[in-house]
Amino acid sequence: MGMERELHGYDAAKAIGLPGPRHAVQARFMAPPEQFEGCFTTFYHLELDVADGGVVEDYLQPEWANLRFFGGELPASWLEGHELSDVRFTATGPSSRPCRFQLGTSRMWGIGLLPLGWARFLEVEAVEFANAMLDGAQHPAFAKFECLSDVLCDPTVEPEEQLGVIYETMERLMRPNRDEPKIKRVHAALVSGEHLAVSELADACGMSIRTLERVCHRYFGFAPKLLLRRQRFMRSLSSFMLHQARGGEGRWTEAMDGEYHDQAQFTREFSEFMTMTPSKYAALEHPILASFMEARARIWGSPAQTLDLPSRDTGADES
Repeated sequence: MGMERELHGYDAAKAIGLPGPRHAVQARFMAPPEQFEGCFTTFYHLELDVADGGVVEDYLQPEWANLRFFGGELPASWLEGHELSDVRFTATGPSSRPCRFQLGTSRMWGIGLLPLGWARFLEVEAVEFANAMLDGAQHPAFAKFECLSDVLCDPTVEPEEQLGVIYETMERLMRPNRDEPKIKRVHAALVSGEHLAVSELADACGMSIRTLERVCHRYFGFAPKLLLRRQRFMRSLSSFMLHQARGGEGRWTEAMDGEYHDQAQFTREFSEFMTMTPSKYAALEHPILASFMEARARIWGSPAQTLDLPSRDTGADES
């Protein structure tokens, strides 16, 4: 596939109906080449033009680890009581909490690391970076990616050239990992939504609960039970956001995953993962996430990173 065919874009300017002047959001989703199969969600390029020199505010939902490079205005972000601002290269670990951010007119490259990507590119345990938000250039675990900043943070460089630098850099940095078959099986079983209990998940993956816990902490960032709960929650939240973005009323009772016993359980889970009630979240403006998730689902096939399949081949034998 030629690079020009890998650039799938959308322009959400008409979809963002905020009071006052409209803001323009344009994004491109890039399919990682075959050699990176299962390592990344997507490479995506976001162009945000905010009216009247202002800023927009939104909340990132629980997701996998991410590398983000900004050219233009830099974001201010808050996660788990920590603030990060004026940083052009931000690195976040796997999250189970929302990240609130404010951003003005900017250009951004996002690189989402799936658990297999964490295994191949980082030599540290993901659990140590759960809900962490860092200056990527300054942290030893992520400083290897700082070499991308000069190109990806320069808005005068064409996206096609920037994408080529991402490919070259990631191919140079990637290393195999002996746990890859286990990671793929666990990831596929999580995304399937077929398993309610940790014991069921372990059986489906063909490993002991102890091994499952080790793999999840090392590469996924959380214990298996929390990962199962996060998947259930994200299925519900994504369903709500998509329905709302497509002009529906966005009722939580219709979006709730069938695994929830009742609305009270869903509300408790929502409050834990998003640190606010469903009604408060629904009342907020989502100037970036709503349109972004709808376009991602339409173009990429899933609205959120946590719902992405691990790879086309998830049945490898365990080494």
